[in-house]
Amino acid sequence: MYKRIRDLREDNDLTQKEVSKILNCSQQVYSNYELGQRDIPTDILIKLSLFYHVTTDYILGLADNK
Repeated sequence: MYKRIRDLREDNDLTQKEVSKILNCSQQVYSNYELGQRDIPTDILIKLSLFYHVTTDYILGLADNK
């Protein structure tokens, strides 16, 4: 899951700081999500899926189809 959110961010040429602003959190908190040092809250997971136009199952690694 953590690799997928990093890959989605990089595929969209975004920085951690840009994504953290979209999610209304600090860059450090977002970095912790990508590194797997902090669990991703459900509301953040939903925001990421809507922003990247992918399913939450894709982000969670339960499906390979975006």
